[in-house]
Amino acid sequence: MRNRTILIIFFLAALAAVATLALAEPSWAGKLEEAIAKTPQGTGKGMIDPSAKPGFMGIPGAPTTFWLFYILWGIWVGWIFSSVGAFGGIMAGVGHITVFGLADYGRAFKKTSPELNKLLTDSIRTSNQYLVALSATISSITYYRMGRLVLPLGICLAGGGILGAYLVPVLTAGKIDLSMYIGYFGIVVFAVAFVLFYETTPKGQASKKAAKAAAKAFEDIHIRKCAVDEGGAHACGVHVKHWGLTKIVFTFYGSEFSFNPVWPILGGFVIAAISAFIGVGGGFLYVPFLTSVVGLPMFIVAGTSALAVLVSMITSIFTFMFIKSVPVDFLLIGTELVGIAIGSVLGPMTSKYIPDIWLKRLFVVLAVYVGLGYLTKGFLGSSIMPGM
Repeated sequence: MRNRTILIIFFLAALAAVATLALAEPSWAGKLEEAIAKTPQGTGKGMIDPSAKPGFMGIPGAPTTFWLFYILWGIWVGWIFSSVGAFGGIMAGVGHITVFGLADYGRAFKKTSPELNKLLTDSIRTSNQYLVALSATISSITYYRMGRLVLPLGICLAGGGILGAYLVPVLTAGKIDLSMYIGYFGIVVFAVAFVLFYETTPKGQASKKAAKAAAKAFEDIHIRKCAVDEGGAHACGVHVKHWGLTKIVFTFYGSEFSFNPVWPILGGFVIAAISAFIGVGGGFLYVPFLTSVVGLPMFIVAGTSALAVLVSMITSIFTFMFIKSVPVDFLLIGTELVGIAIGSVLGPMTSKYIPDIWLKRLFVVLAVYVGLGYLTKGFLGSSIMPGM
């Protein structure tokens, strides 16, 4: 059964990718050429110099980076997403926006070529999602095999997320300039940092007895190396006891959890809509939803979040590229995906040795830094955080 599920996931992901590339490329290539043709030529700000070396998406004078840096950044993105089930899309965005200089380049066209400015915004959003989609695929399979993925919960989240991941690209593609995008990116990330910080406080921890008990049992076996009952650690993984229209029950390391399917379906819709808007996977929202609302320990949140993210990413990428003809740089993305594959394999292997509370604290620190940096850069014109 597990092997059959893995094959189905791989087949659907591959089918979606092939269909997207085969059907979307002619239309988005023409759209990019048209935007470039409308942009003033020259060497000044907001202009394109035809004699300059081609960079991002083949645009003359656009930023370009040594290929090894793309791979290294991909490893970091894959590791952070597969470790906590979140922040992969945000880190992918940080790479494209800041590290590789695409945002500052695109913002220069705000007045001289608004069409190219917005096309670059949509390209960054879509590029982020490609990286998260691969990491989510690998993470989902890995965590499922480790008994650390709540399949019915992931399916409910993904089911609600399909509509949100479709509607937002259709409604917003070609309408968001880079400054606005960066500002909203920061607001959402910064807000989530407060939610997760609360969960690390004594008051936030007190309301999650079952999650704490399950996390402790997991840490006793995998971190503190306590004795394991007959059957091994895997036997203590996720086991679904009851499927129903109004209640689903499962156990993890001796603790029982339950949820009403309606709430994750609604939550999946809202989260997928927000994440599609800023061009990320949505794990940074799925994680607090699963830990705060559902009350799960972090050790099963990453895998469950990854499955929901995978489905919404496939939907969103297909909508952006096929329906809205958004262009992407496949050379850049393909190189980054090499690193994503490496980092996504390492994440599940290393995260089990990191205590639950420290996974959350790592997430909080990154969220505060990135959120403040992009909020101020987008709305005030410059970031108050170094390197942003």
